[in-house]
Amino acid sequence: MRNAGLGPWIRKRKVKSAEKTAIIHAGNELGYVDMADRVDRLAGALAARGITAGDRISYLGNNHPAYLETLFAAGLIGAVFVPLNTRLATGELAYQLSDSGSRLLVHAGELADLAAAAVRGTPVEARLAVGPPAEGAASYEDAIATADPWGTDVPVSLDDPAIILYTSGTTGRPKGAVLSHGNMTWNAINVLVDFDVASTEVALLIAPMFHVASLGMGALPTLLKGGTLVLQDRFEPAAVITAIERHRVTSLSGVPTTFQLLAEHPDFATADISSLSKLTCGGSAVPARVADAWEAKGLAFANGYGMTETAPGATVLQADRSREKAGSSGLAHYFTDVRIVEPGGGVAPAGTDGEIQISGPNVISGYWNLPEASNQAIVDGGWLRSGDIGHVDEEGFLYVSDRLKDMIISGGENIYPAEVEAVIMELPQVASVAVIGIPDAKWGEVPRAVIELADGAALDAAALHSHLDGRLARYKIPRTVEFVGELPRTASGKIRKATLRTRATTTSGSGRE
Repeated sequence: MRNAGLGPWIRKRKVKSAEKTAIIHAGNELGYVDMADRVDRLAGALAARGITAGDRISYLGNNHPAYLETLFAAGLIGAVFVPLNTRLATGELAYQLSDSGSRLLVHAGELADLAAAAVRGTPVEARLAVGPPAEGAASYEDAIATADPWGTDVPVSLDDPAIILYTSGTTGRPKGAVLSHGNMTWNAINVLVDFDVASTEVALLIAPMFHVASLGMGALPTLLKGGTLVLQDRFEPAAVITAIERHRVTSLSGVPTTFQLLAEHPDFATADISSLSKLTCGGSAVPARVADAWEAKGLAFANGYGMTETAPGATVLQADRSREKAGSSGLAHYFTDVRIVEPGGGVAPAGTDGEIQISGPNVISGYWNLPEASNQAIVDGGWLRSGDIGHVDEEGFLYVSDRLKDMIISGGENIYPAEVEAVIMELPQVASVAVIGIPDAKWGEVPRAVIELADGAALDAAALHSHLDGRLARYKIPRTVEFVGELPRTASGKIRKATLRTRATTTSGSGRE
């Protein structure tokens, strides 16, 4: 076999898991046998449209079987898959289509207007619409139904690009991280080893797969092992609880806000979630009260740390050590290494903050058409500069202090927003918080807290200050407080701090000076 990449995965599962369900979506079940046939026919349809090895194929849509079918079909013919964020504006999508040089766009039919506008002036030559028909696009289902199955074994190595996934681009143009077949495969192996993924796994995916966490930590490891994916195209707490009960879901991943909203839903107290055995959370630490709510149901969180460039896993804190090592992001994944580098370039001793750097077969070798950015990000023969600050303890457990770009320097003192946010989140009135730096004539920068209150809760700046006083050094306490109805977030649930910093120039906030 010459294709050593992701493409043949479902073909192999067709033989090994012929009786099993691969995907459940919108009440429909797709078995491994039928999925393999659809992937083969889709690969044939793509080839019939002139797509060859090395060409880029983009996908625009929420969680749907067609996303994974397109990924694997692209892999069969040696093409490169480019998932697009459905929350992006037309111009942002057009940039990514042009920058990647995508020749074909597969998109959800309900996003036809957005897709049609985005492809204008780009290299995209054809569109396939999933679901509802779309003007100017061929039917995805018709393409599969009328195509001959792909029968050629093209040479694809683990070093060849599998996916170009654009970073969030909170500052400047987004960069296309080139994830190889090896990056995605080794990340999946890390997940199998460190999370004990079983062939009986039923994984509920609620985060969009156009983000690498849902794809790399959930979808691919589960399919590699022969488990079942339950796909939801948007996060709705009631629907998630219903899906857990109906499909006997065994694993669930999300960000802290996900689990907080589930725990606060009226159905949570009486829901039968006894099938769940794995909860994994990324993005930031789980607030204690959220962890308590789930632990009351007999479940503890495994936390992790990673990024798009690591496909995405870098470290994992196993659930059985989550209380003992509270605040830690855990140990490096089995086939991955982590080190802390001081500003001068030396490896930092335990307990000393520095830049977190990651190495391993799951780490990208560079960015799409950006050699200078690649050389700046990948140093010393394969170490990725994360841009994050942290330290390891004597046992090697990683503690992430903050993003380098989010760190606030006030009067020469370094302030890590994550530390301040953790103390603010102790207040039950606070649903979410982001601490940012705002310009100050005297100190250069001072911290501001932007707070989203829990439903029906009341809090003012004076009460917040009273809570923080004595818990944090005076220079770390936010000088101003802004209360908002909703914090701006990415599709994966992360707070857009760049948006808040921009907005801070036009709002004075409230609180103390």
